[in-house]
Amino acid sequence: MRLNGKRILLIIGGGIAAYKCLELIRRLQDEGAGVRCILTRAGAEFVTPLSVAALSGDKVYQDLFSLTDEAEMGHIRLSREADLLVVAPATADLMAKMAAGLAGNLATTALLATDKPVLIAPAMNVEMWSHPATQRSVQTLEADGVARVGPAAGDLACGETGPGRMVEASEIVDAVADKLGGAGLLAGRKVLITSGPTREAIDPVRYLSNHSSGKQGHAIARAVANLGAETVLVTGPTAETVPAGVQAVHVESARDMLAACEAALPADVAICAAAVSDWRIADEAGQKMKKSAGAAPPALSLVENPDILATLSKPGPNRPALVVGFAAETENVIDNAMDKRKRKLCDWIVANDVSAGTGTFGGDNNTVHLVGADGVVDWPTMSKAAVAERLAETIAGHLNGKRDAAE
Repeated sequence: MRLNGKRILLIIGGGIAAYKCLELIRRLQDEGAGVRCILTRAGAEFVTPLSVAALSGDKVYQDLFSLTDEAEMGHIRLSREADLLVVAPATADLMAKMAAGLAGNLATTALLATDKPVLIAPAMNVEMWSHPATQRSVQTLEADGVARVGPAAGDLACGETGPGRMVEASEIVDAVADKLGGAGLLAGRKVLITSGPTREAIDPVRYLSNHSSGKQGHAIARAVANLGAETVLVTGPTAETVPAGVQAVHVESARDMLAACEAALPADVAICAAAVSDWRIADEAGQKMKKSAGAAPPALSLVENPDILATLSKPGPNRPALVVGFAAETENVIDNAMDKRKRKLCDWIVANDVSAGTGTFGGDNNTVHLVGADGVVDWPTMSKAAVAERLAETIAGHLNGKRDAAE
């Protein structure tokens, strides 16, 4: 049984597809999982608490403000005791509340209070699914590390046809097994990740930097932590939140970042996803540089910053077993990435195009190419969260002796 001993908290949303959750409960149990259920008020319009309780073999939780429920099983304990939270059907309304961080009922409060992975199975009308507001919710949830299965395309309950059907119970069970089956793939491993931009001070109020948002690096930190790795994230200034279970070291300059990386060694894997400034000001001004009427602008003399990727890749006792660099290019992406891998002595390069119009810097999607010693593997365009998950799984496969996607 693939889920033997695993505990699933199933949150049943309000949609006609809620009836599929009765089969889902049984199939999860057939795989050895224990299932506890939260039934939303809208969900109870489609399936009864009695039927859910009869199949799950446990009481059904519905009311956030039930003193009995809070005394017996508070909402925080309810979400923390599960290995995985599954939302099925995940309606447009429920996903929007999740994306906004709302907590007005038991389901959304449990989702906000959990420190465990979440899987959603969307179900709704085709126009609701394709609406920009719903797609924004999906992108936000994926960026937050929420996994998704479906929706499928086909005939909908409303009589229309298109994407919006909740996938079948068997597919959700497979997704649950995939999610939990990889939970320990990097257990016992230490992974060092750099993320975000660096800032090189010109004077106390100005600096040199770049457009990196840190979204990709932070997503990678979340992905490797979800696979059980001890994760150290060395990050430059970014608006991204630190993923749960990740040790963060906040830095400003390239020299600060290098020092923090060296202090975090030894590590099994180093992933250099940060956009590090290549140069810094030779003589940082101690006071704000003032503009004078008619005077020429000051000349800024630049010196080269330390090369973090090359430093971590140098042979030696502290060199990680696998060093992965990133190459953000605006032209000749593959050729430049292959050249960079050779110059830096790293094992893999994840190359992407950040030229104007790609939307990579600051965006939610990425198109990358994994460059290794034996060739290049092109990955399809996907969300940065999906790129992170695929990279984490590829790294785990490499460390565990399986053939990796860079070979």
